[in-house]
Amino acid sequence: MAIKLTKNEQKVQKDHLKQYQRYLPTLQLKKQQLQSVIVGVRNELAQKEVERENMIGDLDDWIAVFAENTIFDDDKKLENLVQPDTVIVTNENIAGIKVPAFQELTFKDISYNVDDYPLWVDTALVKLREIARLDALVSTLRKEVELLEKELRSTSQRVNLFEKVKIPEAKENIRVIGVYLGDQQTSAVVRGKIAKKKLVEAGR
Repeated sequence: MAIKLTKNEQKVQKDHLKQYQRYLPTLQLKKQQLQSVIVGVRNELAQKEVERENMIGDLDDWIAVFAENTIFDDDKKLENLVQPDTVIVTNENIAGIKVPAFQELTFKDISYNVDDYPLWVDTALVKLREIARLDALVSTLRKEVELLEKELRSTSQRVNLFEKVKIPEAKENIRVIGVYLGDQQTSAVVRGKIAKKKLVEAGR
């Protein structure tokens, strides 16, 4: 982009440079914060995914009794007794962006007659609720990582723009204008000397 080679433009470019240099550390700090938070959330996500897989694996011990589920009437199958209702999340502000924070998973209040089921059903329902809760937590953490990574990409792009484009560009513009104004000043001095010399010679 062409710039005006004037003192006013030189001041504009210097002001821009000051703004970029003042804003850059804030962006760099935000980038570091996001990177740190993402590492923490990823670690928590990995931990909860393992916990979830282990809990599902523990159900292997229940395969024999779960087989009894097939003998229940359709309206009495276990999946009808565990129905997630609402995922309760709050919004947290991390490095200037809102991300979901999992609080709890509620279930529909479904009553059943204990006489209709074998003894193991109560324990099975607790385990199924725990797995559903972990599903909701893992899903929320994945969404949180997705939002944080998106913001990190955007912040990194701004940091690169300032570091590699805007600041060098402003410095170069200031240099070019400075050289031009210096040359103009030198030319003016030379012209002044020549004019003075001609006046002196004319006065003789």
